[in-house]
Amino acid sequence: MNFWRKTVPLLPPPATELAPLGQSIWTPTAPAKSSISRPWVHLLLFALTMFSMTAAGAMQQGVDPLSSIQALVHLVEGLPFAATLLFILTVHEFGHYFAARHWGVKASLPYFLPLPYISFLGTLGAVIKIHSPIPHKRALLDIGAAGPLAGFVIALIACFAGLAHSSIVSTDAFHVYPIELGSPLLFSGIAALVLPEIGPNQLVLLNPVAFAGWVGLFITAFNLFPIGQLDGGHIVYALFGSWHRHIARTAYAILLGMGVYGILSLIWELPQGWPGWLALAFFLAIFGKNHPAPYDTFTSLDPRRRLVGYLCLLIFVVCFAPVPFATS
Repeated sequence: MNFWRKTVPLLPPPATELAPLGQSIWTPTAPAKSSISRPWVHLLLFALTMFSMTAAGAMQQGVDPLSSIQALVHLVEGLPFAATLLFILTVHEFGHYFAARHWGVKASLPYFLPLPYISFLGTLGAVIKIHSPIPHKRALLDIGAAGPLAGFVIALIACFAGLAHSSIVSTDAFHVYPIELGSPLLFSGIAALVLPEIGPNQLVLLNPVAFAGWVGLFITAFNLFPIGQLDGGHIVYALFGSWHRHIARTAYAILLGMGVYGILSLIWELPQGWPGWLALAFFLAIFGKNHPAPYDTFTSLDPRRRLVGYLCLLIFVVCFAPVPFATS
């Protein structure tokens, strides 16, 4: 089953689109009082991100609300996409935040990252900063898993609700510039349940809420890559200890390979890949592919937390799409 999201010529080509970077990247740092004592910074970034995402959502509908003062009235057309995706990101980040607070770990409020025009999503995601040591593996797993699990639940609801109101259109009548979206196992399964059978010359045109849900699954999958400071890196370290280095290096090599293949697929006549993986690999190289140890490396996980960790790895598998964005 093919899923599409319409775009217009004023948007950047999807083949070179940057995915949301920094989504829930956990970066332990020295205590920074200013990042905790200035909530206005977080509120300002939240407002700017809401604005840029709303503008991006309106552009997806075929209008540019930033082209003139009069065009600002069209911002309302981007609200369904922006509100849904921003809610997913917010729930994800506060999952980390409250898990950290539960274990007495000092954490900042989320920093939302606006990105107008450059990204048709309108954001690079969000981050929180950890300002004190993680006490042990149990706390590490709880903090790492809370974000993707919380955001995943909201994304799942958005997928069901959005697909129920999406359109089935004929390919012959489709005259806009589309993005063909990858089909994660989970999203394809939801579509099979919600939508009637799709004919050979038909496709699913996602409504804004469904697209936001799809992006939520993509963000969840990216964050669960078992590398460095990503949520998956925390989870794999908690589960496998020193083995995390080998797992992280293998996962990074795969990510890098997918990005290189995406570039080659643009040059030669190969099945289409996605060059955006290369940008994400570069991003992770800057932030580090390894994971710092918690204060106590001897406390082991209890069976319940191991189950949660393996559940997160399963969620990664069912949410991952090797080619998330493709041109038609």
